[in-house]
Amino acid sequence: MSDYILSCCSTADLTREHFETRDIHYICFHYELDGKQYLDDLGQTMPFDQFYSAMANGAETRTSQINPGEFVDYFTPFLEQGKDILHVCLSSGISGVFNSAELARKELSEKYPERKIYVVDSLGASSGYGLLMDRLADLRDSGMGLDELCQWMEDNKLNMHLWFFSTDLTFFVKGGRVSKASGFVGNVLHICPLLNVDYKGKLIPRFKIRGRNKVIHEIVKKMEENAQDGLAYNGKCYISHSACLEDAQAVARLIEERFPNLNGKVEIYSVGTTIGSHTGPGTVALFFWGSKRTN
Repeated sequence: MSDYILSCCSTADLTREHFETRDIHYICFHYELDGKQYLDDLGQTMPFDQFYSAMANGAETRTSQINPGEFVDYFTPFLEQGKDILHVCLSSGISGVFNSAELARKELSEKYPERKIYVVDSLGASSGYGLLMDRLADLRDSGMGLDELCQWMEDNKLNMHLWFFSTDLTFFVKGGRVSKASGFVGNVLHICPLLNVDYKGKLIPRFKIRGRNKVIHEIVKKMEENAQDGLAYNGKCYISHSACLEDAQAVARLIEERFPNLNGKVEIYSVGTTIGSHTGPGTVALFFWGSKRTN
């Protein structure tokens, strides 16, 4: 057993069972649904189908990040057990949670000077952030020490590729990322934006693809262009989706056909309630290891 704990935020969008199996600890974000507050607890309190159904029926959502006091309360028991900590945060290009964790780290480092506490910005989100955590767990289990693991994380996190598409612009309009006029035209013409997370950890629109089938093939093409070793890619691949499982399965089938050396089957998860509050239903995200993100 290692002398440190590996930790992340619930926005890594894996299942509770996956985190428990890999011995990865997590702390939950918060969200509101029609004014009622909930924990983003990986679908335990509110099943994802119920959450996205409510959004589709007009429910209002808001999200709030974890505050420094919550991080202090979360980290303290590990430190009292004599454990060091590596906590990996949701991208600073999407959320300010890294700053909250840093404030907690500074406070606790004074109280527990004999302990090491590392807070690292993943520059990733959703199950791509989860795929990064899974790799860190592999390295920890192989015997990598805390300092070396933290450095590996900094050196390699930009090799994680994160591509997204949406078949419904409703919530992009609602969140102000797309104008009402563009959203109306886009929905009429079945425009599906294809986006990725850039080297600063920000979600960037890259292409406007017309039609569900075309965007499904285009996102797979991005993996062909960017995956380590191209079609010989032998790493893991994760997909997350917001209430559009059939689209996620269509992407997975194409990937398994095109990449015969994958490490296992494509694993499909749900986009969690924090990120899903902004994307709404109809989003598919694809995650894999590739060349370093430089733009």
